[in-house]
Amino acid sequence: MSAIWLAGQGLTQSECTVDFPRPERLVNGNPERQTYSLYEHPHMDCGIWHCEAGAWNIVFADNKQEFFNVIEGLVRLHHKHSNITIEIGAGDAGIIPPGFEGTFEVVQAVKKYYVIVEV
Repeated sequence: MSAIWLAGQGLTQSECTVDFPRPERLVNGNPERQTYSLYEHPHMDCGIWHCEAGAWNIVFADNKQEFFNVIEGLVRLHHKHSNITIEIGAGDAGIIPPGFEGTFEVVQAVKKYYVIVEV
């Protein structure tokens, strides 16, 4: 696993939580998702996320957004309303803005740093 260092405290640690997309949102496969929430603060959560190949529909609330940086693998984000698809691979970063609706597709097993902000 990659690491996140917290200023003044050192290396962060977390237990792994495992989940799967809700059946009604599945588009392809049933990928296992592993989340290491390594820092939580009011209205913010960040950590490392692993996921197998697959795809599911997502709907972000108007007060929620995510920044992420792909460490390994490849994902595609398909926007529901504009039919625009973007690919984000190792070394690239992406943002899922508030109110985004579309499909999150893991093309190659992915590992990413994530920061989720709710305001």
